[in-house]
Amino acid sequence: MRDTTALVTGAAGGIGGAVTRALAAEGIAVAALDANAEALGPPVKELAGAGHRVRGFAADVRSSADVDAVVARIEDELGPIGYLVNAAGVLRTGAAAELSDQDWEQTFAVNTTGVFHVCRAVARRMIPRASGAIVTVASNAAGTPRWDMAAYAASKAAATVYTKSLGLELAGHGIRCNVVAPGSTDTPMLTSLWADGDARAASIEGTAATFRVGIPLGRLARPQDVADAVLFLLSDRAAHITLHQLTVDGGAALGN
Repeated sequence: MRDTTALVTGAAGGIGGAVTRALAAEGIAVAALDANAEALGPPVKELAGAGHRVRGFAADVRSSADVDAVVARIEDELGPIGYLVNAAGVLRTGAAAELSDQDWEQTFAVNTTGVFHVCRAVARRMIPRASGAIVTVASNAAGTPRWDMAAYAASKAAATVYTKSLGLELAGHGIRCNVVAPGSTDTPMLTSLWADGDARAASIEGTAATFRVGIPLGRLARPQDVADAVLFLLSDRAAHITLHQLTVDGGAALGN
């Protein structure tokens, strides 16, 4: 895996950060991309200081111009992108009938359109090289309805099907496209939903009032659990796997 460059979006987040660290540990040059340059700085500095080939890039995946420019810059400075991990995401919660236009549009702008912008920019460069692997971090909510998460679930479902459709079209070019679908993962995105400061037990045990099944394995996922799944799908060990969704949720979606 070492002789290529990986682009990770949402690299300042919990899962994106874990993926960045895991790729760096494999000796891969990583372009860590996030809209939040301030949050991205410290982890990139730490990894680079430890001798890893990690560079930070600030860009907004909602903007196709931003994305096209940063992808060109990454390839100029770090080399051809062989791996892409779409980990940028936002969560806006609320009753489906009460969501604002802004909540809906912002959710899709990052979680769906952002995936489209980055995949398109990178795929156009991978196609002439006839190689590459793309993984989109979606959610088990893409296939299992969640209370107060209609916009998030719909955006992740769209990103999932887009990634698989892209994979179908790129298969003839030797490019694989897969999806990792996490469930409840111990990240700031999840803990921001805990009004009482720690609703870990409710996440694990489930809540009948919202028709939410618990986690059969009895624990939240760690960001590293998701990163491990991403690295597997990028690696040559998954050389004959494409258009696949690997769910990492401890059984919470009951295999859906």
